[in-house]
Amino acid sequence: MDASRPLDALNMARGKRVIVELKNGRTYVGVLRAFDIHINTVLEDAEEHIDGALKRKLGMVFLRGDTITVISPQ
Repeated sequence: MDASRPLDALNMARGKRVIVELKNGRTYVGVLRAFDIHINTVLEDAEEHIDGALKRKLGMVFLRGDTITVISPQ
């Protein structure tokens, strides 16, 4: 599949582990389950990292798209 559009790249990452960085400096790592056109994102088996250290395991999380700065496949 060609990732010629941003949402295509996210579709290719669905079901895979991703790193999501937020505007507040926190980072979440988990399996990308779903997203919408606003980049509101659902991660499964999510972990919250602060300053590079694992802070807590959260399970299923919803991240609001306007708080996200980066989504990267791991």
